[in-house]
Amino acid sequence: MTNETKTAEKLGLGDDIRRVGLVFSGGPAPAANAVISAAATSFVEDGREVIGFFHGYSNLQDYHPVTHRLLPDRHYRIFQAKDLSGLRNSRGIIIGTARSNPGADIRSPADLDDAEKTKKIRAVYNALVDLEVDALISIGGDGTLRTANFIHEYQKRLPDGARRVRVVHLPKTIDNDYNGIDFTFGFFTAVDVMAKELENLRADAIATSSYFFVETMGRKAGWLSYGVAIAGEATHVISPEDITDKLRDANGDLSLDRLSDRIIELMLTREKRDKHYGTIVLAEGLTEHLPHSILADVPRTDSGHISLGKLDLGKLVAKKVAERYELRTGRRKKTTGVQLGYESRCAPPHAFDVMLGSQLGIGAYRALVEEGLDGHMVSVAGQLDLHYVPFAKLMNEETMAAKGRFIKPGSDFHRLARFLETRTDPVTDWAPGPRPEGKPV
Repeated sequence: MTNETKTAEKLGLGDDIRRVGLVFSGGPAPAANAVISAAATSFVEDGREVIGFFHGYSNLQDYHPVTHRLLPDRHYRIFQAKDLSGLRNSRGIIIGTARSNPGADIRSPADLDDAEKTKKIRAVYNALVDLEVDALISIGGDGTLRTANFIHEYQKRLPDGARRVRVVHLPKTIDNDYNGIDFTFGFFTAVDVMAKELENLRADAIATSSYFFVETMGRKAGWLSYGVAIAGEATHVISPEDITDKLRDANGDLSLDRLSDRIIELMLTREKRDKHYGTIVLAEGLTEHLPHSILADVPRTDSGHISLGKLDLGKLVAKKVAERYELRTGRRKKTTGVQLGYESRCAPPHAFDVMLGSQLGIGAYRALVEEGLDGHMVSVAGQLDLHYVPFAKLMNEETMAAKGRFIKPGSDFHRLARFLETRTDPVTDWAPGPRPEGKPV
C-alpha cells in the first residue's frame, strides 16, 4: 500500500468504496485490457472487490429482479488477482463489449424526468444497487461517456436517502476525437497498424502505376486518417475538417464531382513530376456530408448513425475519379478503393498505449478512493500526469451529447500533414501558411 493510499484512508476518503463495477462499451481498442487490469488490480490489491460486467450494458439495461437477474460467470465476473496477471499486453477485451445504449431515448435534461425514457437507465442503476456496487467505472467513447453522465444525473433526481453509485469514466476511442484528453489509448497502435497497410499499398501503387483510395475510421474528425497518412507516407489526406466551399454543391453537401476533380488536379500535378501513382487517405466521416440522394438507402445503426462501412467510401471515390479522369484526359487510370480499420482495433498494443491505458486505469482508483470524486472523467496530459475533468465540462447542456474534438485547420498538426503530402500549388486553403522548399512527396 502506498503512502498516498494510507493518507487517504486516514482522511476517510474512499472508505465507502468496497465493491466496484467495471463496464466496457462501444468498439474495441488496443490496450483495452491494460486499462481493465490496471483499474481492477488497483482495487483488488487494496482489499476491494471488482465486478466486470460482460458485453457492455447489454445485460445491465435489461435487468429485472425477477425476470432477468444478473448471475456471476454468466453476466459478470468477480476479478481475482490471478485473473489480472499478464493481461496488459493481451489482445481484445477480457469482459467483451457491445454497443447497447440504455440512454438512447434521452435527448435533453427534461427527459431525465421521464420514467419511460429513463427506463433502461433505471434498470442499470437498480442492477448496480442490488449487486451492492458502490462505484461504476465506465470505459468507452463519447456515447459511453453520455451514458455515464445519464447514470450520474439520474441519481441527482432520486429521493434523499436513496443509495448512490459513484461514476467515473475512462475515455476510449481509436478516433482520438475526445475533448478533455490529448490522446486516447489505442490511437497510436491503430495508426501504426493502418500505416503499415498503407505502406504496402503505396509499394503496390508504385509497381502498378495506380492509385489506392484508402478509407480509414473516423466518424466525426480526421485524427486517425491524418495519423495514418503521416506515418504511412500518403500522397494526400482528406477529412471532414477539410470540406470547404470549394468542395460543396449548391445545397452545401460534399460534392463527389468536386472532390474527384480536386484529386485529379493532384494526380495531374504528380504526372508532371513523373509520378504516376499515389495513395489517397479518406476519413470515413466524409460520408455523412454526402448528398441525401447517395445516403438514402444506406443502413443505419441502432443509435441512428449511418453505417459508414456499408457505403464503402473508398470504392465510391475511386470509381468517380476513374470516370472523370478518363473524361478529362482520354486515358484510363487504375483506381482501387480499400477500407481499413477493423484489423487495427484488437491489434497487440504498443508500449505507449499500454502505459497510457494503465495510467487511466489506476486513475480510476485514485479518482474514487484518493480524490473522492463522482461524475468525472479521468484524463492524462504531459508525462502521464493524471487530471480529472467534471462531466459538465464535456457535455452539451442542451442535447446532453459529448462535445467532439476536431483538427483545427492551420494548426501545427494539420500543417504537418500538408507539409508532407503532394500539393498542387505552394499555398492553398488546404494548408494555411507557406510550405518550405523541398522535394515533393
